[in-house]
Amino acid sequence: MSLLNRKSRFYFLSFLKHDFKASITVFFVALPLCLGISLASGVPMYSGLLAGIIGGLVVTLISKSQLSVSGPAAGLTAICAAAITQLGALEIFFLSVAIAGLLQILLGIFKLGGFTHFIPSAVIKGMLAAIGIILMSKQIPALIGYDKPEFWSDEFFNIISFKHVFSNIDSLYKHTSAGVILIALLSIILLFVWKKTLAKKIAFLPTSFITVFFGVALAYIFQHFVPQLILKPTQFVTIPHDIFTQIRLPKFSALFSNTEIWRNAIIICFVATLETLLSIAAIDKLDPFNRITPQNRELMAQGTGNFLSGMLGGIPITAVIVRSSANAEAGGKTKLSSFAHGFWLLLAVLFAIPVINLIPYCVLSVILIRTGYNLAKPKMIMSVYKQGREQFLPFIITVISILFTDLLIGVLIGIGYSIYFLIKHTYRAGFTYKEKTDGKIKYITIELSMNVSFLNKKKFLEMLDDLPEEAIVEINGSNSVYIDRDVLEILQDFKPKAQHKHIQLILKDIPEVETIELH
Repeated sequence: MSLLNRKSRFYFLSFLKHDFKASITVFFVALPLCLGISLASGVPMYSGLLAGIIGGLVVTLISKSQLSVSGPAAGLTAICAAAITQLGALEIFFLSVAIAGLLQILLGIFKLGGFTHFIPSAVIKGMLAAIGIILMSKQIPALIGYDKPEFWSDEFFNIISFKHVFSNIDSLYKHTSAGVILIALLSIILLFVWKKTLAKKIAFLPTSFITVFFGVALAYIFQHFVPQLILKPTQFVTIPHDIFTQIRLPKFSALFSNTEIWRNAIIICFVATLETLLSIAAIDKLDPFNRITPQNRELMAQGTGNFLSGMLGGIPITAVIVRSSANAEAGGKTKLSSFAHGFWLLLAVLFAIPVINLIPYCVLSVILIRTGYNLAKPKMIMSVYKQGREQFLPFIITVISILFTDLLIGVLIGIGYSIYFLIKHTYRAGFTYKEKTDGKIKYITIELSMNVSFLNKKKFLEMLDDLPEEAIVEINGSNSVYIDRDVLEILQDFKPKAQHKHIQLILKDIPEVETIELH
């Protein structure tokens, strides 16, 4: 009992001293991101808010991570938007989210959380960069105040192709807003300047919150003092006051009639799991107490959150590095800061919807562009390029494949290309060959690699066939941990051939095997 009292006292004092302030900071980071990610995903605003609330109140309770913060993730926006279009209805999409959550729970139960370690880092970086590029590109309509749904399929591409260019420019002009463009440009400038100058000095006010507040203030000024720049009602966040009556539940009747539900569930599960495990690995490094988050327990927590989110009409949830790092930087010490941020989100939904509806969409787009830029930073791309072809080619192939196909196919192509590179280098790296001449006699030393696989068979056969007559050849397997039986048989079969070529063959630390003759 005394242990429980001490533990409760520790959490209470930690909350008062550290976690309360951190939770307010995380709330100001999370609120615009929940709204912006809803916008980019093509779902109602309540879906993102609901996901943020579940991420804070439910996932935090099950997770053993003390600093990570869960909620809707920018990395899933392109997947969600594509899935909704493909499935044809929000209710069917929410079913995919719920199934993805169940799949994550199964991954955790069967302790498969480590599967992400088998995905090359170049492919992961390529996936995140492609998501960042898609995320940024999708913000263009909201950024310029374009209020027609066919932006990407009509005016924009027609302008690029110069088909009816003048009439399309005129149409584009009529359906955009000078006020929105001005707010967006000034918000981008503020975001950049604040991040460079005041962000560290006034750390308790997140850059995203300042940007949103600035955008709301500008929109208010335009509405009351600059009538030429007034924004239309459709250019503001619109959340119904009776938000809970607007919730749309999954359509269970489509569960076995539409196979795309399962395909999208697998994609959501894969990417959400990947982003979660990458985020908790990163946030554990920021933890001053060096606490390590159990991966499989985290997957069960995230899976539970996604199941509930899908069942209640929310979007996918992951552990999010932006919110988690904001939590750590604000001084959060325990999971109470993450839990409290979910509580503040719930209070905002219950009592502050009129204030939230003052936010222009274009400001959320500015925040999402910054998020997308962070995923696809030119500096990161250059660092991958400098690592050489082995890293850059899988990276750029993954990016291009995702942009021209979809995320799952693009990642599989990237992994396939990485495997090709692995096989290629394994084929080359079976041994090292050194040759020196003493008079007329050639001394050849062949050092086998640590791992010699069947992929090296062809190279071994070619090398042995090219050995000169009357040479002294030493094949050394002292450094080898594993030599494939196929290679051992090749070396065994070479012994009589070496005698015919008058080669003095020395096999060092290479086990003898019995070869099977085929008749």
